[in-house]
Amino acid sequence: MPHLRFPCSNLCGLKLLRVCALCIGLWIAEANASQVRVYSDSNIQLEALGDVQVVQLDRAQQIETKLEENLPTDPQRAAVIVRHRLEQGGPDLQHEIDRAYQGITDAWQQGITSLPAVVVDRRYVVYGEPNVQRALQTIEAFRSSER
Repeated sequence: MPHLRFPCSNLCGLKLLRVCALCIGLWIAEANASQVRVYSDSNIQLEALGDVQVVQLDRAQQIETKLEENLPTDPQRAAVIVRHRLEQGGPDLQHEIDRAYQGITDAWQQGITSLPAVVVDRRYVVYGEPNVQRALQTIEAFRSSER
Protein backbone atom coordinates (compact mmCIF):
# COMPACT_ATOMS: atom_id res chain seq x y z
CA MET A 1 0.00 0.00 0.00
CA PRO A 2 1.53 3.37 -0.96
CA HIS A 3 2.01 5.99 1.71
CA LEU A 4 2.68 9.71 1.72
CA ARG A 5 6.19 11.00 2.23
CA PHE A 6 6.84 14.51 3.34
CA PRO A 7 10.10 16.31 2.68
CA CYS A 8 10.48 16.98 6.41
CA SER A 9 10.07 14.81 9.50
CA ASN A 10 6.88 12.88 10.26
CA LEU A 11 6.02 15.44 12.92
CA CYS A 12 6.19 18.22 10.32
CA GLY A 13 4.02 16.17 7.97
CA LEU A 14 1.47 15.56 10.70
CA LYS A 15 1.31 19.28 11.44
CA LEU A 16 0.83 19.99 7.74
CA LEU A 17 -2.06 17.51 7.56
CA ARG A 18 -3.70 19.08 10.61
CA VAL A 19 -3.40 22.57 9.14
CA CYS A 20 -4.87 21.36 5.84
CA ALA A 21 -7.75 19.64 7.64
CA LEU A 22 -8.42 22.80 9.67
CA CYS A 23 -8.41 24.95 6.53
CA ILE A 24 -10.79 22.60 4.73
CA GLY A 25 -13.10 22.58 7.76
CA LEU A 26 -13.14 26.37 7.93
CA TRP A 27 -13.77 26.60 4.19
CA ILE A 28 -16.74 24.22 4.42
CA ALA A 29 -18.18 26.08 7.42
CA GLU A 30 -17.84 29.40 5.60
CA ALA A 31 -19.44 28.00 2.45
CA ASN A 32 -22.44 26.73 4.45
CA ALA A 33 -22.94 29.86 6.54
CA SER A 34 -25.10 32.60 5.09
CA GLN A 35 -24.04 36.20 5.36
CA VAL A 36 -26.97 38.27 6.64
CA ARG A 37 -26.93 42.05 6.66
CA VAL A 38 -29.81 44.38 7.48
CA TYR A 39 -29.83 47.90 6.04
CA SER A 40 -31.95 50.31 8.03
CA ASP A 41 -31.91 53.71 9.70
CA SER A 42 -32.50 55.00 13.22
CA ASN A 43 -36.21 55.66 12.54
CA ILE A 44 -37.05 52.02 11.89
CA GLN A 45 -37.68 49.70 14.83
CA LEU A 46 -36.28 46.27 13.90
CA GLU A 47 -37.53 43.08 15.55
CA ALA A 48 -36.12 39.57 16.10
CA LEU A 49 -32.59 40.53 15.12
CA GLY A 50 -30.73 37.47 16.27
CA ASP A 51 -27.05 37.49 15.30
CA VAL A 52 -27.10 39.73 12.21
CA GLN A 53 -25.14 42.78 11.18
CA VAL A 54 -27.24 45.94 11.10
CA VAL A 55 -26.07 48.85 8.95
CA GLN A 56 -27.68 52.14 9.97
CA LEU A 57 -27.52 54.24 6.82
CA ASP A 58 -28.10 57.49 8.69
CA ARG A 59 -25.21 56.88 11.12
CA ALA A 60 -22.74 59.03 9.13
CA GLN A 61 -25.18 61.95 9.23
CA GLN A 62 -25.65 61.49 12.97
CA ILE A 63 -21.88 61.62 13.53
CA GLU A 64 -21.52 64.71 11.35
CA THR A 65 -24.38 66.44 13.18
CA LYS A 66 -22.70 65.76 16.52
CA LEU A 67 -19.35 67.06 15.23
CA GLU A 68 -21.05 70.25 13.97
CA GLU A 69 -22.98 71.00 17.19
CA ASN A 70 -22.71 74.59 18.46
CA LEU A 71 -20.05 75.67 15.98
CA PRO A 72 -19.22 79.36 15.63
CA THR A 73 -20.11 81.16 12.39
CA ASP A 74 -16.43 81.87 11.66
CA PRO A 75 -15.40 79.04 9.27
CA GLN A 76 -11.77 78.98 10.44
CA ARG A 77 -12.70 78.68 14.13
CA ALA A 78 -15.33 76.07 13.26
CA ALA A 79 -12.75 74.01 11.35
CA VAL A 80 -10.36 74.10 14.33
CA ILE A 81 -13.13 72.93 16.68
CA VAL A 82 -14.17 70.09 14.36
CA ARG A 83 -10.54 68.94 14.02
CA HIS A 84 -10.22 69.02 17.80
CA ARG A 85 -13.39 66.95 18.20
CA LEU A 86 -12.10 64.42 15.67
CA GLU A 87 -8.79 64.18 17.55
CA GLN A 88 -10.63 63.72 20.85
CA GLY A 89 -12.61 60.86 19.34
CA GLY A 90 -9.37 59.19 18.33
CA PRO A 91 -9.16 55.93 16.38
CA ASP A 92 -12.54 54.73 17.68
CA LEU A 93 -14.36 57.69 16.16
CA GLN A 94 -12.42 57.36 12.91
CA HIS A 95 -13.31 53.67 12.74
CA GLU A 96 -16.98 54.48 13.37
CA ILE A 97 -16.96 57.10 10.60
CA ASP A 98 -15.26 54.65 8.22
CA ARG A 99 -17.83 51.94 9.02
CA ALA A 100 -20.73 54.36 8.54
CA TYR A 101 -19.58 55.43 5.09
CA GLN A 102 -18.64 51.86 4.11
CA GLY A 103 -22.20 50.82 4.95
CA ILE A 104 -23.57 53.51 2.63
CA THR A 105 -21.20 52.39 -0.13
CA ASP A 106 -22.17 48.72 0.33
CA ALA A 107 -25.89 49.56 0.18
CA TRP A 108 -25.37 51.59 -2.99
CA GLN A 109 -23.29 48.82 -4.61
CA GLN A 110 -25.96 46.24 -3.78
CA GLY A 111 -28.70 48.41 -5.25
CA ILE A 112 -30.68 48.81 -2.02
CA THR A 113 -33.79 50.84 -2.92
CA SER A 114 -35.79 51.03 0.32
CA LEU A 115 -35.54 50.31 4.02
CA PRO A 116 -35.43 48.10 5.88
CA ALA A 117 -33.66 45.67 3.59
CA VAL A 118 -32.68 42.21 4.80
CA VAL A 119 -29.95 40.84 2.52
CA VAL A 120 -28.63 37.28 2.48
CA ASP A 121 -25.41 36.36 0.69
CA ARG A 122 -25.49 39.65 -1.24
CA ARG A 123 -28.01 37.92 -3.49
CA TYR A 124 -31.41 37.72 -1.82
CA VAL A 125 -33.26 40.71 -0.37
CA VAL A 126 -36.57 41.36 1.37
CA TYR A 127 -37.67 45.00 1.59
CA GLY A 128 -39.99 46.58 4.13
CA GLU A 129 -40.07 43.77 6.70
CA PRO A 130 -38.88 45.02 10.12
CA ASN A 131 -39.06 41.50 11.60
CA VAL A 132 -35.70 40.10 10.53
CA GLN A 133 -36.57 36.47 11.30
CA ARG A 134 -39.72 36.71 9.17
CA ALA A 135 -37.69 38.20 6.31
CA LEU A 136 -35.14 35.38 6.64
CA GLN A 137 -37.96 32.80 6.52
CA THR A 138 -39.25 34.43 3.31
CA ILE A 139 -35.78 34.23 1.76
CA GLU A 140 -35.32 30.62 2.87
CA ALA A 141 -38.71 29.66 1.37
CA PHE A 142 -37.68 31.24 -1.92
CA ARG A 143 -34.28 29.54 -1.87
CA SER A 144 -35.95 26.17 -1.20
CA SER A 145 -38.27 26.65 -4.18
CA GLU A 146 -35.24 27.35 -6.41
CA ARG A 147 -33.67 23.98 -5.63
